[in-house]
Amino acid sequence: MSRNLKVRIIVGVGMLIAAVVSLYTFNGFPFKILYTLFALMAAIELFSFFTKKVTTLGMILAIIELIFLVGSIIFMTRTDLHDFWYIVLGVCGYDTCAYVFGKLFGGKIFGKSRPFPSISKNKTWEGTIFGVVCSMLVVAIYMIVTKEDDLFFLFCGPLAVIGDLFESYLKRQFHVKDSNEIVFKLKFFRGLEYLVGGSEGHGGFLDRLDSIAFASSVLILLGYIF
Repeated sequence: MSRNLKVRIIVGVGMLIAAVVSLYTFNGFPFKILYTLFALMAAIELFSFFTKKVTTLGMILAIIELIFLVGSIIFMTRTDLHDFWYIVLGVCGYDTCAYVFGKLFGGKIFGKSRPFPSISKNKTWEGTIFGVVCSMLVVAIYMIVTKEDDLFFLFCGPLAVIGDLFESYLKRQFHVKDSNEIVFKLKFFRGLEYLVGGSEGHGGFLDRLDSIAFASSVLILLGYIF
């Protein structure tokens, strides 16, 4: 097992335990504070992009990403444990399965072509497709077990793909490799970035929250509409 994957697993499990414990404490108030702090750190990383070359398109995309982060804060401060598990199983299920299947089968089934070569060249057809399918299956199983029919949450996987691609495209506009590569150089933030595996070249708060921010923003919008 690579060090990269080990760190991903440790960080993911640690964040999940912290979130669940927080949701069970004081009616979930610590969780709301915890997620808001994470989102604020992601916003700091986002604003640090402006120390790079700024374009009109980049600025627009950054504002949209900030709206997603705010939307996710609204969703998470209104959520309960039931909806939280939908997000975790849907979004994190996609992220985990896409990474695992991409590593195991990337290029072996659909060839060496990439689904999004100009945005995220490391994504494979195998990882993307199996990640989405597994995400929808896991959410569907959770619906059956809990006897709920919140069908909108079935789209967590596809929404996670879009959210991840949006952030990748945003970083390309600012010529940023990792979302924390600027703030990570500051001693004060370095310790905080370790919490989300930022030292491994795949991290940062924004990288951890991009899919969740987009998915939860879309879901809360759909909730208001329907």
